[in-house]
Amino acid sequence: MKSLLRLLKKTESFSALSIRLVYLTGKSSVPIHPKHLVKRNKLWFKSYLNRDDLILDIGCGSGVDLIKCAKYVRKAVGLDVDENSLSIADSLLKKSNLKNIKLLKHDANQKLPFKNSSFDKILCSDVLEHLKKRDFTLKEIKRVLKKNGSLFLVVDNPQTSWKRLLNSHGLFFYADSKHFYEYPLQEIKNVLKKNGFYIRSVSTITYDTPLKGFIDLVGGVSLTIYKLLGKWKQKMVKKYPQETTGYKIVAQKVL
Repeated sequence: MKSLLRLLKKTESFSALSIRLVYLTGKSSVPIHPKHLVKRNKLWFKSYLNRDDLILDIGCGSGVDLIKCAKYVRKAVGLDVDENSLSIADSLLKKSNLKNIKLLKHDANQKLPFKNSSFDKILCSDVLEHLKKRDFTLKEIKRVLKKNGSLFLVVDNPQTSWKRLLNSHGLFFYADSKHFYEYPLQEIKNVLKKNGFYIRSVSTITYDTPLKGFIDLVGGVSLTIYKLLGKWKQKMVKKYPQETTGYKIVAQKVL
């Protein structure tokens, strides 16, 4: 049983391979995850954005969401510690012809290089789990947010059936080998409250399955099949919300 679980766990490395396949098969001019190439992958927080907003994307990665944000706000700033990711983001930025985006190299474990109350909105998507100083980062996010500013937070769910099965057999069960910690839903709510945020909304992402790495690999070959599998995962997470891969949270700064 444990050997089978290890084998299934290894399929998660297919996600990294899918990123290279997207580039090698010509689906994208840069190596990015296939999820960024399907229409269903729209900004889930778009309704909260205003034309006059100044938005910060902490851990912007390849800059896909940052570029989408820039179309609806006055200015968008992206931070990431990885030079390769910033290089890809810069390449996509040049192709976008958008002039209201700024990229900076920065470690989110360190003090943010901005004055108090600098941003209207902050995006922190799939980043918190990678940080050692998570509470410090949340305090920094609150510091640089303006009065009544919003945080768009995406975090992984460590309590799916698949992850609990891995954990019960003594196997590493987080979604990424580079994750230091993943928050159960009630815990992240408590952490946000402790750090000065009010939860406005929480929603699910998609269905967690041991085949998710294989599904991503399919996306590197066929976006059509990938979309169909994505619809199946969305249908499943609506039926079993506790099996969501993670949570999308809108939190507001409390004065």
